[in-house]
Amino acid sequence: MKYLKLLIIAAITAAVFYGLNNKFGEIPALGKFLAPNQGIWQNEGDEITTGEIAINGLEDVVTVHYDAQLIPHIFAKNDTDLYKTQGYITAKHRLWQMEFQTYAAAGRLSEIIGEGALDYDRQQRRKGMLFGAENSLKEVKKDPEALALLEAYSNGVNAYISTLNPENYPVEYKLLGYEPEAWTVEKTMHLLMYMTDMLCGGDDDLEFTNTIRKFGKKRFDLLFPDFYNIIDPVIPKETDWNYIDTKMTEIPESEMADDTISVTEIMTKPHPNNGSNNWAVAPKKSATGNAILASDPHLGLNLPSIWFVMQLSTPEHNVYGATLPGALGVIIGFNEDISWGVTNATRDVKDWYKIDFKDESRTEYKYDNQWKETSLRLEEIKIKGKETFIDSVFYTHHGPVSYDQSFKTDNELKGYAMKWAGHIGHNFTDLFFKLNRAKNYNDYRDAIKNHVAPAQNFIFASKTGDIAMWVQGKFPNKWKGQGKFLMDGSNPDHDWKSFIPSEYNANTKNPERGFVSSANQHPTDSMYPFYVFNDGYDTYRSRIINNFLRSKEKLNIEDFKDLQNNNFNLKAKEIVPYLIENLDASELNKAEKEALSILKNWDFDNHIDSKAPGLFSSWNNSLYNLIWDEFDVEENNLAYPFTYQYMYMLKNHPNDEFMDVLDTPEKETAKDLIQQSFKETVEKLNKWAEKNGDYDWANYKKTYVGHLLQALPAFSVRNIPIGGDGNTVNATTRNHGPSWRMIVEMGDKPKGFGIYPGGQSGNPGSKYYDNFIDDWAKGNYFEINFLQSESDSTSIQSTQTLKPAK
Repeated sequence: MKYLKLLIIAAITAAVFYGLNNKFGEIPALGKFLAPNQGIWQNEGDEITTGEIAINGLEDVVTVHYDAQLIPHIFAKNDTDLYKTQGYITAKHRLWQMEFQTYAAAGRLSEIIGEGALDYDRQQRRKGMLFGAENSLKEVKKDPEALALLEAYSNGVNAYISTLNPENYPVEYKLLGYEPEAWTVEKTMHLLMYMTDMLCGGDDDLEFTNTIRKFGKKRFDLLFPDFYNIIDPVIPKETDWNYIDTKMTEIPESEMADDTISVTEIMTKPHPNNGSNNWAVAPKKSATGNAILASDPHLGLNLPSIWFVMQLSTPEHNVYGATLPGALGVIIGFNEDISWGVTNATRDVKDWYKIDFKDESRTEYKYDNQWKETSLRLEEIKIKGKETFIDSVFYTHHGPVSYDQSFKTDNELKGYAMKWAGHIGHNFTDLFFKLNRAKNYNDYRDAIKNHVAPAQNFIFASKTGDIAMWVQGKFPNKWKGQGKFLMDGSNPDHDWKSFIPSEYNANTKNPERGFVSSANQHPTDSMYPFYVFNDGYDTYRSRIINNFLRSKEKLNIEDFKDLQNNNFNLKAKEIVPYLIENLDASELNKAEKEALSILKNWDFDNHIDSKAPGLFSSWNNSLYNLIWDEFDVEENNLAYPFTYQYMYMLKNHPNDEFMDVLDTPEKETAKDLIQQSFKETVEKLNKWAEKNGDYDWANYKKTYVGHLLQALPAFSVRNIPIGGDGNTVNATTRNHGPSWRMIVEMGDKPKGFGIYPGGQSGNPGSKYYDNFIDDWAKGNYFEINFLQSESDSTSIQSTQTLKPAK
């Protein structure tokens, strides 16, 4: 890739000096990075995928076939060799990424970036990321087989690391001036905590507490209802829950702490759009008579991609799909008998407790009218070029005191402790080991039944025609309202008393409607007998998907592709006509009338050539901010109302006092705000267009896939022409969206298609670094090459053999 050298000289030096220096306060040395004998030039080209390699500890020969997409198909004689080879091959293509993510998860970025990352590292430690990883490792150690396989994976990674020297380190090590360290089982636990935090690390307890204190319960309940009547839940509304004989926990007398949160800054949270789509149709709705499944996780768009696609095979099982670099097995995929996928269940499994300390030492805290001892965990954070920072983190029986006098709050006798399902130890390895080998519904259910976190909607389809969905995780059996606000850490009634039995988690198998689906919407209707409040659930993608699946008597793979790439904007369809109806066109100038005409003629499709999506997006944001000007969110740590409720307020309470703009003497109504925001939007967009070109959706949105080090534009792909937005099934925003589109038809031999926004190689100098992105943006797929045996040479480009070292 000759263009890369030109980009590096012109762009990367400036980007690194400016970006990293401004973000983290450290400038890496670039002399070695640009040196001809060991610098970036040594990384240009593709990885070697032929020949023989001797690996210590292998029990037998392992064959690795590569296809045209650089996807490895690993054939081993036993599980130990399989996962050792998976570790080796993954490290070969993605070493820097897999290790960097564990540094980020474990709060170790200061070691490689410097003091500018210290606050981030302290947040990670105070979330209990290491604490949770250690708890899970304890569970794994109770399962010698799982531990042995994790160690085999680690040995495989280290076998690859041992082949490296400074000149062929991945380029990011050279850029940041450090070297790979040995992989460990602990690092895999850190990676899994990284995913757990990404998918169930969100909460609004503290913001909700401040919001209800400011506006009162009646106003709060209006803005943040537990249910929407419009919902089309994950589990069909007609589900009968009468078989459940466990009751919801009873409400105590006091439901929340009597406090407004005095935290200067809330910790960084996962991206609010982290979610996914998945669905499956039964044989009776399939054009071929075979069950078909689709899975489509929505995550940050990064290079290298979060996923690495592989086939893993032994004489006992054969599985294909997306793996997480650093963890063994396939996470989303299929074998010869079943297919499965996941979406984020977005359940509230993180609660906050006000802690009253006895004195400034913080060694005791009030609980049940007594003083209970804290435990102290000293977090040693190494800092590049500086002395090690020691952070004292106190733990209560609830969990870590994330905020106290030494971190983001100045009250010497008060703290805020976190109770999080992510801290509960669990055996992630056992889950995917079993799921990769499952042959039927019972095997699938056995694999997922003990899963703790992150809570996921596990979708399933089998060769025999079964389809199913389980909302699976370890969910506290809360009293109604528990965990919605800050709770009193001294009150035993506020503790988690029990968990919903796994067999009572929301689920459905072979529903009468002939399909199952989820898109991060509410899991059930209000008849489900446990407390599940509206945690900002989806209200649009889920209805689009279900309406599409209901609309056709029979569906095929092409229908599934069309649906995964569907850009229909239901949110706009439900609000734009109302907004237009309340505009006074007689007061509009020529430019504004032209913009109005664009919206009137919009088909509500967010396709790349349309100006209407940009108009609507900008208008919607402007109007939203005008209505909620009472919410000084950043300064006061408040929660913005849910999107669907904002539209409900516009239509049903147009004269509500929230419609009045605080900074004006007039009393505005919804109609005034609609008019004002539209005029402001048109002026803003026309000025934007003068500098940037037309505000067609592709140009206005400017989707990009950025390198994990965001200061590296030369290693990123910018201005990708792709439609959709966060409310469409093709949920692509500026830097977030579908991260692995997979469709599988479960016939006698599975037939699959896949694509993701990246490439198999982590090396920016490789043609396989970003080669999927154009097809991903166009809605194209590659046909999955699911080899039936080691001797199957279908579409194989090269073969590498791993042999035991003598």
